[in-house]
Amino acid sequence: MKENPPRLFGTSGIRGRFGEVVTLELAADTGRALATVLGGRGRVAVGYDTRTSSQLLENALIAGLLECGCDVIRLGMVPTPLVGYATSRLGADAGVMITASHNPAPYNGIKLWNPDGMAYRPSQEREIESVIHEGSFLKREWDGLGSIREMDITSRYMDEVLSMVKMERELKVVIDCGCGAASHISPLIFRRSGCSVITLNSHPDGFFPGRDPEPVPENLSELMETVKSTGADLGIAHDGDADRMVAIDDKGRFASFDKLLALMAREIGGKIITTVDASLCVDECLGDCGEVIRTRVGDVHVANSIAEENADFGGEPSGTWLHPDFCMCPDGILSALRVAELVSKKGSLSSLLDEVPSYPNIRDKIPCPDERKKDVMERVASELAGQFRDPAGVESIDGVRISMRDGSWVLVRPSGTEPYIRVTLEGKTDEEAREIHEITLSYLEKIIG
Repeated sequence: MKENPPRLFGTSGIRGRFGEVVTLELAADTGRALATVLGGRGRVAVGYDTRTSSQLLENALIAGLLECGCDVIRLGMVPTPLVGYATSRLGADAGVMITASHNPAPYNGIKLWNPDGMAYRPSQEREIESVIHEGSFLKREWDGLGSIREMDITSRYMDEVLSMVKMERELKVVIDCGCGAASHISPLIFRRSGCSVITLNSHPDGFFPGRDPEPVPENLSELMETVKSTGADLGIAHDGDADRMVAIDDKGRFASFDKLLALMAREIGGKIITTVDASLCVDECLGDCGEVIRTRVGDVHVANSIAEENADFGGEPSGTWLHPDFCMCPDGILSALRVAELVSKKGSLSSLLDEVPSYPNIRDKIPCPDERKKDVMERVASELAGQFRDPAGVESIDGVRISMRDGSWVLVRPSGTEPYIRVTLEGKTDEEAREIHEITLSYLEKIIG
């Protein structure tokens, strides 16, 4: 195996513009490489999202799997959580989802799953990259090719998800699926849970005519207004493949990612995994109900830490949550149902969110050529803490995270997909947040030049 094959996988699978980065040839080679790593045998569950290029890529990837001896369980157009679920429940040897998640319509991607429903680890992705780079595919003769079996396990998935929650009262919920892969499943599963459902953008369409797939406030004005105008208890929005969800409270406000994560962490309790860029409010909201453990950014790192720590719940402050009592795949549909269940039991989401401590945070990025990132980060690790008056500690789990004695912090990370150094910080006051921001940016601009 080559030591340093070209990188194809980023923080969440292979991702890029269709026809430029993500091509039919790459999809076929990924199928060949996965089958080769599996020894030219076994079963692989394959699904795809609503993008116009997804079926082309699915066909190419399946051709590669079949050519190298693997059988395929063809799931069709489904959300990502259903692929993770199918992989684990059907005893498949791997799973593949064709999706670019929250990226715009011209993009697509490939994400791989382990038999337990957990995303492929970086070491596994590097093995796939090496096989593709070397072209060392395990080809089969005509009598050793794989076969295809089409399977619809949507009803089974919905039944099991519904068994995980219990609504205490009927809620009115507005669901915006963004014309993505959850367009049929999410509204139906909410209705089956006992909710009254209003839908937006819940017809599958790879052009995403209603809004961009990323569920951020600037794309959700229609959802916010609909929640207010209909007197709904809750609004839910998914990204393109529904591994994420975001919530709109009963006042039509976008629910803070960190606050929503903090509420769910407190509700579940126990050992909670989150990332180095998550707010201090998660720790403070959990209090004596459990323990917060931080890991690297990316759902695969959260999943790994959940497994290593035998944790009860994990999530990123982006609406990507993992529920180990159900499956090790991020699941925006189950996450949304659990938020609704919380509201049905504890009262309005607006009041629950207002109870969570709020601290000013700033996110920024500084241009930095890819070839300079390593040197810049080495200097940040050794020098940045010295720029502050009262640093309490430096962690290098993912980038460099400097904590202050009052709980404020700053995280400096190199972007894995763009020529930037990313800065995330949180202060106990607006003034402190601005000061940390100014010191950090001034230092970075000086050393980057």
